[in-house]
Amino acid sequence: LPAVTKALAQWVFSHPYNIKRPEVTKYLQPFQLSPETLQEVSARLRKDLLRGLGKHSHHKAPVKMLPTFVRATPDGTEKGDFLALDLGGTNFRVLHVRVEEEAQKVQICAIPQEMMLGTGEQLFDHIATCLGDFLESHNLKGQTLPLGFTFSFPCEQLEIDKSILIRWTKGFNCSGVEGKDVVQLLKEAIHRRGDYHIGSVAMVNDTVGTMMSCGYKDQSCEIGMIIGTGTNACYMEEIKNVKRIEGKDGRMCINTEWGGFGDDGCLDDILTEFDVEVDKTSINPGVHIFEKMISGMYLGEIVRLVLVKMTKDKLLFKGQISEALGTPGRFETKFISEIEDGLENAKKILTELGLDWDLVDASVVRLVCDTISSRSAYLCAAALATLVNRIRNNRKLGHLKTTVGVDGTVYRKHPTFSSKLQKAVRLLAPQCDITFLVSEDGSGTGAAMVTAVAYFCASILIQWMV
Repeated sequence: LPAVTKALAQWVFSHPYNIKRPEVTKYLQPFQLSPETLQEVSARLRKDLLRGLGKHSHHKAPVKMLPTFVRATPDGTEKGDFLALDLGGTNFRVLHVRVEEEAQKVQICAIPQEMMLGTGEQLFDHIATCLGDFLESHNLKGQTLPLGFTFSFPCEQLEIDKSILIRWTKGFNCSGVEGKDVVQLLKEAIHRRGDYHIGSVAMVNDTVGTMMSCGYKDQSCEIGMIIGTGTNACYMEEIKNVKRIEGKDGRMCINTEWGGFGDDGCLDDILTEFDVEVDKTSINPGVHIFEKMISGMYLGEIVRLVLVKMTKDKLLFKGQISEALGTPGRFETKFISEIEDGLENAKKILTELGLDWDLVDASVVRLVCDTISSRSAYLCAAALATLVNRIRNNRKLGHLKTTVGVDGTVYRKHPTFSSKLQKAVRLLAPQCDITFLVSEDGSGTGAAMVTAVAYFCASILIQWMV
């Protein structure tokens, strides 16, 4: 692909900032991945997808390729009232969704830090309490509504309503949950209360919810992608290729868990010393390597480590590291978006961090932020290109037209991330016509949509049997 390679090279190595300090390039060059490297990353992921789908190889595959038992996308006719729970960070949400009206009532509940590291029983009792309070406040306690449970952690899903937690991520480490069915833990917590009931439960990964919420509006949406605190993607795979599932007809949504790409060392050759340090000091060393290179939980810390190194080498801030810059976690990922959005923002943030800066320092910091966020966008593009190319090859199409449902704060809030990702994936997958649709509420409306599709498919099956 010489034309593609040439085009890729133009954007991979172009930067908007005129920096008169050429010595900074040696710190940033390891983050600048060549077009050939991005194509190689895509090829490596393609092999890992096959390992994850294999009947005998999936146990050791870093990219888990988890069946979701979601066998259809919305057709736009779904309707009804549903509950949704959304757990995936330091807050969780309880929702009542009326699908056909796209109307919802929402309550946000905090999860204290000590509860994130406490027992599983404490966590699920807290969720059940908040759900009960929500039902009470919205006069829903007398109804038994189907519930979509968005649980945004790596799980082995055995049925639509049975899902085993593989491992905690995103700062959670509650005891007694890994290896257990989280739907059952939720039901047990509700039973301990004994003052309300729920209907059928559909277990939903937030990425699947993103795909389904966008699929209600655009029926060609068959991929969901999240780039926020963490990163993940799902897509509709041919069931005949999912070797651990019985059956050959139809399709099933596969939760790739692509954040684990590289956990077997296959990305070691493109890791920088800063990536290695971020992984080593994380709460889960050696796990979710790809996620640590590109997601919002880690990007700010990567930038901070680069700035600290450059300052120690007397290239920034007159060689003086402020207390804030020297503190892990103090350079937030949102600073990257704000700094790239304008030089005045960069000046303000550097002042708040207690740094003695000049205009060249501020411009260098913007370049560091741009380089690291760009790498994130291009790596995401390489991974997404793998999925769209797979769908096209599965269906033996010369050209594929599809929609990707997207969510996540990095994609939504960074000023250039989405445009860089879109441009890159179109160059890496030139035979695919891709539309990007931002999810309005993948983990809420999307969870309700998964429940609705499963509920109506079951209703049709029952009618057919009768």
